[in-house]
Amino acid sequence: GFIDAIDGVLARSTGKVTRFGGFLDSVADRYSDAIVYSGVIAAGLCNLWAGLLALFGSMLVSYARARAEMEGVNMAGIGLAERAERMIFLALCTAIAYWYPEALNYGITILAALAHFTVLQRSLHFKKEIERN
Repeated sequence: GFIDAIDGVLARSTGKVTRFGGFLDSVADRYSDAIVYSGVIAAGLCNLWAGLLALFGSMLVSYARARAEMEGVNMAGIGLAERAERMIFLALCTAIAYWYPEALNYGITILAALAHFTVLQRSLHFKKEIERN
């Protein structure tokens, strides 16, 4: 959320950017995603399978980026639904669900599809980049 958005800015502005800080930020993001999706699933606010697909998709989007970057392929900006977009969309669906309870279920289903589409986009980008080099 808000803290996640400012921690990198704070580290850069104070000159305290570290590789460990970047690693820790990524790990904390994965825990945060897992907690949010698990909460929505456990509360019965979405279809179980849609929730699980959204959770797995979220993890795979991040894994695809990390794995490609380990191989030297930059993934910044690759994919329709990066983490920020997914979290903003989920927050909007949650707000709309106040008036229209099914909005969260539909939103999670859409997020699942978007996440896996993003994994596909990143996979194709990676393949194109390694074939070029």
